[in-house]
Amino acid sequence: MIEEKKTTGDAATQGGQGGEKRAESSNSVNTELRNAPPATPPPAKKRRRKRSARQRSRLPKKVLCVTTYERLGEYLAAFAEGHFHLLILVGSGGLAKSRSVRAVLGGKGCWIEGNATPFGMYVKLYRHRDEFVVIDDVDAIYADRSGVRLLKCLCQTEEEKAVAWHSDARSLERQRIPREFTTKSRVVIISNDWQTLNKNVAALQDRGHVLHFEPGALEVHREAGRWFDDVEIYEWFAKNLERVREPSLRHYVRARELKAAGMDWTAVLAAEDENKRARLAAELLESTEYDSTGARVQAFVQRGGGCRATFFNYRRYLLK
Repeated sequence: MIEEKKTTGDAATQGGQGGEKRAESSNSVNTELRNAPPATPPPAKKRRRKRSARQRSRLPKKVLCVTTYERLGEYLAAFAEGHFHLLILVGSGGLAKSRSVRAVLGGKGCWIEGNATPFGMYVKLYRHRDEFVVIDDVDAIYADRSGVRLLKCLCQTEEEKAVAWHSDARSLERQRIPREFTTKSRVVIISNDWQTLNKNVAALQDRGHVLHFEPGALEVHREAGRWFDDVEIYEWFAKNLERVREPSLRHYVRARELKAAGMDWTAVLAAEDENKRARLAAELLESTEYDSTGARVQAFVQRGGGCRATFFNYRRYLLK
């Protein structure tokens, strides 16, 4: 009994000591936690900036980028030969998109321009059955449900398409035009600002080839050289290509008009910033004195333009 009590007492003592140790350990941990520096919060995830609906719809996803008139001519020639059912040509104004299409078609075909309505378009399509159809910058057509439905019928991938119009029956009867007809017409749509406004427009563009024509300042300058006959103005533009932010053949036409009026024709680029390095790069790219890109890079560096990478940055900008 005495040993039993002793054992029990020892156990109690050990338990008490263990409790004290646990208390000490707990107090130590609490002290460490109080003295520890505040925890650094995890880095906040960067939120991706959402583009506006207008930005998202600026261009369709499936698009072929074309930067030279030669390449554009190849696509237009293929269209004129009947290889494409639908070609959508998108690009800024002043790049001669319409003129290029007219040239390859030889003035033939049905041209739908300006403020054409879907009904007026139907009438014209009937009267020009089986001919090439050019829809030139008619925003109202592909922004209108009836217009898009009409285009979807016209731009089917079948060789022969059925096109129908079931309203305005009296107007059709007066003009002796049926409510439905078939045609083998192939279509090119020219637009300065194509937008995927809805699923119908998206379905339309999926039936054809979408080209985004975006030539650089030097490429547009070379194209102007094929027809622009004022040497003084043309050479001035050659020396100032780096100032051209939005390449356009209209710059040359406006400069000639200002010159004929006795006004300061260099004002056409007055709002553009002058960049000496970009100007040097433009001169070297235009010059026939150099037979290779390497020679142009070397001249750029020697004449104080900067390093090799700088030359190629300006080259990409000028030739884009």
